[in-house]
Amino acid sequence: DGVRVNDREPAERDIAMVFQNYALYPHMSVYDNMAYGLRNRRTPKDEIDARVKEAARILEITPFLDRKPRALSGGQRQRVAMGRAIVRKPKVFLFDEPLSNLDAKLRIQMRVEIKKLQRALGVTSVYVTHDQLEAMTLADTLVVMNKGLVEQAGAPLELYEKPASTFVASFIGAPPMNLITVAAGEGGLGPGLSGAAGLQVPAGGAILGVRPEHLIVAQGPAPAGALAVSFPVSAVEAVGAETFVYGPLGGTGQEIIARLPGKALLEPGTPVSVVAEAAHLHLFDKDTGKRIGP
Repeated sequence: DGVRVNDREPAERDIAMVFQNYALYPHMSVYDNMAYGLRNRRTPKDEIDARVKEAARILEITPFLDRKPRALSGGQRQRVAMGRAIVRKPKVFLFDEPLSNLDAKLRIQMRVEIKKLQRALGVTSVYVTHDQLEAMTLADTLVVMNKGLVEQAGAPLELYEKPASTFVASFIGAPPMNLITVAAGEGGLGPGLSGAAGLQVPAGGAILGVRPEHLIVAQGPAPAGALAVSFPVSAVEAVGAETFVYGPLGGTGQEIIARLPGKALLEPGTPVSVVAEAAHLHLFDKDTGKRIGP
């Protein structure tokens, strides 16, 4: 989108794109799909053959070079699309949501393959995705955009641990960060919330953020400065190594999510008390959604 690719340019292109829908020619073999751009630029035949076979070896698609795209799986077609980009020897790869058409299992496999490929080739890659897991696992530098504007840029873990806005906080992380509207004053933060005495909430209120995994079951007195949250269980998702526990927060209509380790066998309606240490609390401006403080 916004980058015009022209296979008829005589010189090597700086950018090679890998598309969401593969963009393969159905009447051509895998070999010819990968060689097409090079032929249009009148690259010598021996060099074309060497480049195509080397790319096929890297991507492990050598046995499929004589097949047509319709005879390949989705993952194999995506490898061919990447191979067509590799043979051009670009300075930059632009991946436009390349895995969105694949099923969940294949998406994980291809995500790993793309990461290994990028490291092996050492070529700068710009990867566009709406999948936050892909963004977190593939990026060296992660840029989160909202309506065409950059919300935050930095190392993936930096954005995860210190989001600059509620948009970034809700985009990065699965389940997303809990975002709770809180008040200032001696009456407490709001229904179902207590503690967090050191939290500097502005006079007009703010949005308090806490990630589900930082809410742990209260055992004994809460640590100094910790936030205490109480809610009745409304739903439980047991996913094996951990359990997601959902519940309404007071009478506010806001839902809280706690990500508990292991199997938490809780029935709907069971009261739950969890705490989050002060270091894991985030404050955002109620109007702009921007981070407050460090």
